[in-house]
Amino acid sequence: MVACTTSEKPVKFAIVSDLHAVDVPDGKERLDSFIAAASCAEVDFIIELGDFCRLDSASQPCLKIWDKFPEDKYHVIGNHDMDIYTPEEYVEGMGMQGRYYSFDNGDFHFIVLDGNNLFDGKEYRHYSKANYYVDVKMRAFMDPEQMEWLKRDLESTEKRCIIFSHQSIDTFMRNGDEVRQILEDENRRAGFKKVVLAFSGHNHSNYTKEINGITYMQINSASYVWIEQPSMTEKRYPEEINRKFPLLQYSITYDQPLYAIVTLTSKDAEVKGKKAAFMPPSPEALNLKDSLDGFPLVSVIEDVKINF
Repeated sequence: MVACTTSEKPVKFAIVSDLHAVDVPDGKERLDSFIAAASCAEVDFIIELGDFCRLDSASQPCLKIWDKFPEDKYHVIGNHDMDIYTPEEYVEGMGMQGRYYSFDNGDFHFIVLDGNNLFDGKEYRHYSKANYYVDVKMRAFMDPEQMEWLKRDLESTEKRCIIFSHQSIDTFMRNGDEVRQILEDENRRAGFKKVVLAFSGHNHSNYTKEINGITYMQINSASYVWIEQPSMTEKRYPEEINRKFPLLQYSITYDQPLYAIVTLTSKDAEVKGKKAAFMPPSPEALNLKDSLDGFPLVSVIEDVKINF
C-alpha cells in the first residue's frame, strides 16, 4: 500500500523554536527576521515549537509581528509558556485550537503534541503557573488521554504525517517510548511509511536521527543556549542589558536568529536551516565541551534532506 496523494504540489513551512522573545535583548528583531524570511520564501504556514512569548503588555509588540504574517500560524506549548499561565489561559491567549491538535495542508497531516505534564506515578497534572519546578523524573510526560487521541487522529487520515512537539519524543519526553510505539504501530497498521518526521525544540540544540523508520529532528533555539554556569556575559553586553535580562547570566546568545524553511514533497523533506556564531566569549573560552547533557553544543540548524 502507498500513501494516497492528490497532487504533487509541495508544502512549505517556516519553523522556529525557543525564541524566548521577551527574555533576550533583541527578541523582537529575531522574530521580525523569521517572519520576513517566511514571507520571502512564500511558505504555506509558520509554526513555533514553544517557549515563544508571553501574553503581557511587554509581549504585545512580538505578538503583533507574529500576527502580521498573512497565512496560517500555529503554536506548540513549551514548558516556559507555563511559567505564568494555566494551559487554558495560554491556549485562549494564543488563539490555539487546543493544547494538542492536528491540521491538514496539501497532501500532509500535521499533529501538534503537548509533553508538558507531570506524573508522580499515580496522577497526571498539566504544567501550570510554574508548578513543574520539581523532581525532573516527574516532568515531560504525555498524558494517556492525549495518547488515545493521537491513535484515533492517526487512524483518521491516509496522508503522510508530520509531528511537532516542544520536548523531543526521541530523547527528552519521559514516556517518549510509548509515543514512538504509537507512531510505529500506525505505520505498520497503515502498511506504508505514514508517520515520517517529528520536529522538537526545548534543548537548544540541533541533530537529526532515525528510529525505526521515523526521522526525529531537533530545532535549535532562535536565540541562545543555556549553559547552567556563569557565561561571562559582562563581556558580551553592557551592564544595563545584563540587569534587564537576567537569563543572559547563564546563556550564550547567537549572533543571528536561527530558524528553518521546510519543503515537503511526496518523496522527501528538505530542511534549509541557518548558521550563526556564538557571541563571544565562546564555549571554548568558557572551557565547555562540544555537548551539554548529551546534546550538541552548536549555533546552527543544519540543512538536511530526509527521504521518505
